[in-house]
Amino acid sequence: MLNITELNTSASDFWAKLQELLAWESVSDDAVFNTVNGILKDVRKRGDAAVVEYTNRFDRMSVASMAELEIPAARLQEALTKITPEQRSALEQAAARLKSYAQHQIMESWDYTEADGTLLGQQVTALDRVGLYVPGGKAAYPSSVLMNAVPAKVAGVPELIMVVPTPDGEVNELVLAAAAISNVDRVFAIGGAQAVAALAYGTATVPQVDKVVGPGNIYVATAKRMVYGTVGIDMIAGPSEILVICDGKTNPDWIAMDLFSQAEHDEDAQSILVCPDAAFIEQVKASIARLVEEMPRKAIISTSLQNRGVLIHVQDMAEAVKVANYIAPEHLELSVENPREMAKQIRHAGAIFMGRYTAEAVGDYCAGPNHVLPTSRTARFSSPLGVYDFQKRSSLIDCSAEGASALGKIASVLARGEGLVAHARSAEYRIKD
Repeated sequence: MLNITELNTSASDFWAKLQELLAWESVSDDAVFNTVNGILKDVRKRGDAAVVEYTNRFDRMSVASMAELEIPAARLQEALTKITPEQRSALEQAAARLKSYAQHQIMESWDYTEADGTLLGQQVTALDRVGLYVPGGKAAYPSSVLMNAVPAKVAGVPELIMVVPTPDGEVNELVLAAAAISNVDRVFAIGGAQAVAALAYGTATVPQVDKVVGPGNIYVATAKRMVYGTVGIDMIAGPSEILVICDGKTNPDWIAMDLFSQAEHDEDAQSILVCPDAAFIEQVKASIARLVEEMPRKAIISTSLQNRGVLIHVQDMAEAVKVANYIAPEHLELSVENPREMAKQIRHAGAIFMGRYTAEAVGDYCAGPNHVLPTSRTARFSSPLGVYDFQKRSSLIDCSAEGASALGKIASVLARGEGLVAHARSAEYRIKD
């Protein structure tokens, strides 16, 4: 049986031990930082030539120019014919559901006019151009293409540039098909820090974008962190997480598999069960021991559960909510009797899956809400990726003569109090005698 950490909230050192288990260091080491820093500077200086060199070196390619690395739109359409009808239908249905959900997130411009005729408001506009990073080769995720591209297009982004590495020339047809379905505008077969640099700084071939989104390895994550400020980024994501609150009345096999669904991502993923029923926790442990033998990714799941998995015995459901709010998980399953009522008590979670029939896995692919979610307790202050990440807001101020006079008097007092005389006089010129 797997040796999974078990904690009890009644123990005096519970919170200290929990904090220790949740800790995950996302900061790359000096070697990674220095490598990425060198690549960013080189691409910024030499553009296409540097991107081609790094692509040939890291992805074992042999191309002579960037022209060979752009995947034409016709090739994306061709991918739609190469995948199975079942796969195409699944991608199209998932994209339609994502679009339907995303349309509810659109922010609209607004304004109001004060009694003296002064207009105040907010103007919402889409970003001009967004870069989408997609992992390539064997670690190919067409779902990530949809999750990042669909809300960007719903937001009204005119141009979406996708980069996806093709190591050894290995192209994933599902990824290209997803790009076609979600109306990606241009696709380049590049990856790593060099792709992030090309998007952030622009080259003769790759246009500079306003924001870079999408998952990647430690080099990609480090590059995104370093180019932030030149461009926007979605987030720096840590390992995947799931926390399941169960009252002990769900099939233990279901709970075990839900924990596996995130553990199979990688060895650093974290799966947590919170339950007031000690006997049920034992049943889940037995299910885990039996079902893990059937898993193709048994080794990864086992390592993940042994290193970072946690089974937490709480006194009651109120304490379960307290623990969940402290952890602020990426994915939270409420496998309980009245999940909608419990959800109202949850203050920190990336996505909340309510009820015994709602598997986190449907959220990863096709439920509608985005699967790009805050990890490593960042749900305390951040939100899932959405249309709003591809829109920005400008304040609107249009003073009437009367408004300018009234506001000018206030501004004058405050500006002079700050010692900013030009500010004050600029406002004072508009004050009526």
